[in-house]
Amino acid sequence: MKTNIDISHRALNLLGFIAIIVILFFLKTYIVPIIIAVILSVLVFPVQKFFERKMKCSRLFATIFTISILLITTGLLIFLITYQLQSFVNNGEDYTQRITEVYANLASSIENAFGIPRNELIPNKKLPIEGLVQGNFEKVGVFLSESGSVISDMILIPIYCFFFLYYRAFFRAFTYKVFNKQSKSFINGLIKKVYVIQQNYLNGLLKVIIIVGTLNTIGLLALGIDNAVFFGFFAAILILVPYIGVLIGALLPAILALATKDSAWYAVGVIAIFGFIQFIEGNFITPKITGSKVSINAFIALSSLILFAMLWGIAGMILALPLTATLKVIFDNTPGYEAYGFLIGEPVDKQLESSRRFRLKKWKKIRKKKKVSTHVLK
Repeated sequence: MKTNIDISHRALNLLGFIAIIVILFFLKTYIVPIIIAVILSVLVFPVQKFFERKMKCSRLFATIFTISILLITTGLLIFLITYQLQSFVNNGEDYTQRITEVYANLASSIENAFGIPRNELIPNKKLPIEGLVQGNFEKVGVFLSESGSVISDMILIPIYCFFFLYYRAFFRAFTYKVFNKQSKSFINGLIKKVYVIQQNYLNGLLKVIIIVGTLNTIGLLALGIDNAVFFGFFAAILILVPYIGVLIGALLPAILALATKDSAWYAVGVIAIFGFIQFIEGNFITPKITGSKVSINAFIALSSLILFAMLWGIAGMILALPLTATLKVIFDNTPGYEAYGFLIGEPVDKQLESSRRFRLKKWKKIRKKKKVSTHVLK
């Protein structure tokens, strides 16, 4: 009887999970802006507290000031990126002509070195690179603008942020009523844990962007690439979009190097430098800064990126890690779901060792204890 109840309970949990996935998929346009607004509210909440506690502002005015700072900062950032990219796109024809010449010279070199006829490399006397570049300069801008819409509707998100900051006590009281079987101290502790892990993740992410942007800029300056600071930090910001962002961040300055420098090796150098910095960022910088704050194992991190990308596209890839970290906190503090929190977290050292090595370490401890006990008896 008990087994049948357990099976029914698990089946209901599975159906509930499927229902949640379906809802998240079909209500994407409504849910994603709200989640982004929640994360941005967590990011700017220290500013809100500063106005309320230090400047003695009412909650209404503190919220207005905080949202104003957020809007001004975001607006300046978007204007700067748009202006620089528009300048890049406006020079597309010049870049195309230069890249075409580089491609033609490369074809001539291959013909001289390997005897491959030039007309086989450039069929119908039309360079493939010409059509590729001319047809895609504006598409790059469109793609980036669509990626910018990951921050969703620029009107709704600030409004959501305003209400999350201004109504935060109201929403907390609502949580007390929904989970009335739990004590207020437990709910407050859970909310604080979620807030802390999100704040730590966001602060760590900002540090990573600054470090990577600085390294990118130094590399581009060493190669003499124009607008090194912009392209360096633009590529660093694009690490928010895993895998795709890095590709775009390296591609734009590589095209610029190919179009403005007298050697194609500059473009190769840009890709090599960005690839090396990406390796350093992925294996050392990010794990060191954010890895200790968001304890998610590599398998779950990769799986969450893929699943959320399937669910919400680029927005899902950006939101995957903070949402997964939040789920871990919730699972760890919800009776019956601790196993899922354990699965999301980092494995301990003994779970990564071979059984032979583990038995050897255990045997050494036993021998050490025997030696100590023998010494005491003597």
